[in-house]
Amino acid sequence: MKKILVAIGSRANYGSIKSALASISAHPNLNLKIMTFASAVLPKYGNLEAQMKMEGFEPNLSLETQLDGDSVESMAESTGLALLKIPGAIRCLKPDFVITIGDRYETMATAISAAYMNVPLVHTMGGEITGSIDESVRHAITKLSHVHLVSTRKSFENLVNLGEKRDNIFLTGCPRIDIAKEATNLRIEELEEKASKFGMGDPIDFKKPFILISQHPVTSEFESADKQIRATLESLGSLNIQLVVLWPNADAGSEKISKVIRAWKDENSFRNIHFYRNLPPDLYLKMMEITACLVGNSSSALREGSFLGTPAVNVGTRQSGREHGNNVLFVENSKTSIENAINIQLSHGKYPKNELYGDGTAGSKIAEILSNLPKVSTQKQLYFD
Repeated sequence: MKKILVAIGSRANYGSIKSALASISAHPNLNLKIMTFASAVLPKYGNLEAQMKMEGFEPNLSLETQLDGDSVESMAESTGLALLKIPGAIRCLKPDFVITIGDRYETMATAISAAYMNVPLVHTMGGEITGSIDESVRHAITKLSHVHLVSTRKSFENLVNLGEKRDNIFLTGCPRIDIAKEATNLRIEELEEKASKFGMGDPIDFKKPFILISQHPVTSEFESADKQIRATLESLGSLNIQLVVLWPNADAGSEKISKVIRAWKDENSFRNIHFYRNLPPDLYLKMMEITACLVGNSSSALREGSFLGTPAVNVGTRQSGREHGNNVLFVENSKTSIENAINIQLSHGKYPKNELYGDGTAGSKIAEILSNLPKVSTQKQLYFD
């Protein structure tokens, strides 16, 4: 039986691998192990571990690796601290494969640890073009990884062009689409009941129109994070519609965004607004399915949003170059541009479903691939056709 260690360092990591966790756990030839670390173990970013346990995923090890801070230095230092602790976790759990997810900075520590310890590294979501420092991290992890589980055909070819061996690249689709597909079956009454247990602010009537706001700092522009979120929030001022606001992730600049959101919340106490630090993926994706418009710079607008047909406005450069469907309008960080784009999307409404990032079966595909993988050499070399 193969032992599979999945490293989860953030709420985004969890949402991006949840369906695969379920399929790996249920597979007779696989033994799932979970390691949580970085912002995934910090209450200030939502009680993710409690949520995971409630959903049947008990972490085998939890590592405190996230330094408090709101700067590029704290990101680099947190990566270094994780690199001090993750090798011990790998040594303790003795996995046959380690899975690392996407492009966040904490995933770099997992990749380096597994590579140096000669444990085959499996990388999801490689080969994508994303903008900011995340893209550099993503491609660096690709070069440290031995097996690649990619979301799109273009990503597959990008990895081939980077010199990765075709036999070790598998087109699975994105596991986040699996959750999006399941979320469409959630009734609005269930959403209202479950979502009421999270966050703070006014109750939201999900049967009526609402705008969903999810904006994170751009690490290469973190000094402007407060100005960027302020432009987004100010663009909502003239709209008479309910608002659902999500807190930012743990990247440099997050505290700047949080500070602006807190001040804006006090200034708009009369409006129907609800704030969430963390949401279970299924609830967030149900909100995405029914929202009048998703505003911000979350990759979910491009990935799950394409599948769900969510009208979306992507603000700034954070998703620059990423593959997307017709559901997204890209605008600069200015109040007028954002406001105009939101009004266009409100008038347009839902878009047709696009399976660019998969059909909702990635989790089961990933488990089968891992089960059938032969012995993987950890000696890397360049392959060019």
